[in-house]
Amino acid sequence: MQGKRFIAPQDWYETVPQSHGITLIHEPWIKPFYRCNMWFVQGRDRDLLFDSGLGAVSLRKYVALLRERPILCVASHTHFDHIGSHHEFCDCGVHVLEASILERPSPHTTLADLYANDDMFDGRPLGWDPERYRTPGVIPTHILQHGDIIDLGDRAFEVIHTPGHSPGGIALWESATGVLLSGDTIYDGPLLDDTYHSSPADYCVSLETLRSLPVSIVHGGHFPSFGRVRFGQLITDYCEGRRKPGCPTEGL
Repeated sequence: MQGKRFIAPQDWYETVPQSHGITLIHEPWIKPFYRCNMWFVQGRDRDLLFDSGLGAVSLRKYVALLRERPILCVASHTHFDHIGSHHEFCDCGVHVLEASILERPSPHTTLADLYANDDMFDGRPLGWDPERYRTPGVIPTHILQHGDIIDLGDRAFEVIHTPGHSPGGIALWESATGVLLSGDTIYDGPLLDDTYHSSPADYCVSLETLRSLPVSIVHGGHFPSFGRVRFGQLITDYCEGRRKPGCPTEGL
């Protein structure tokens, strides 16, 4: 870690307003490949937070907009970089197939044993020790399934089950705006389908399901957001690549 300094907690997070009243919260000192995008949506009756980052620095304490109103914190899936601060919220949601991981996370089930190390950072959280890092468990108050609606009062997001990257992966779809919060199902970077509970075959099916939506903008779990044309390109690139001769998923 030579040349990488410790970062004070008050400097750890950054908030970036987006279109459609959505705010990106991220940890700019984490390298882009590992850096989780957390998506905040303010509603009339309650707010939504989709994913909660690494959890090495308190999210609610150091991001002011998360302390103002009731929040439902939803996990796109239960890898460590997406659920690290879920325990800070009274109301948490997760797909039924990964509820047990959110309740009792381990370095193996959350992939922390593979990726939660010093190589993630350009600057480290103050007090960071990879040997002691653990994702705290939390009992979900909302067990989600495909087709459920997350109602914020004046905004509504449909839960779309998108297995492939992980069995309980979900995306959130707002038909009124064409906004897709896609988690790690699709983002503008290398899509990972080789973890212990990934399924490339399921991945292609999930992406084709998403392709049918009249998407205007995609806010993914990593890397910058993108529009409908890039959305289609990324899906085609993945699914056609997985059908090439010699590919482990030939015949999909």
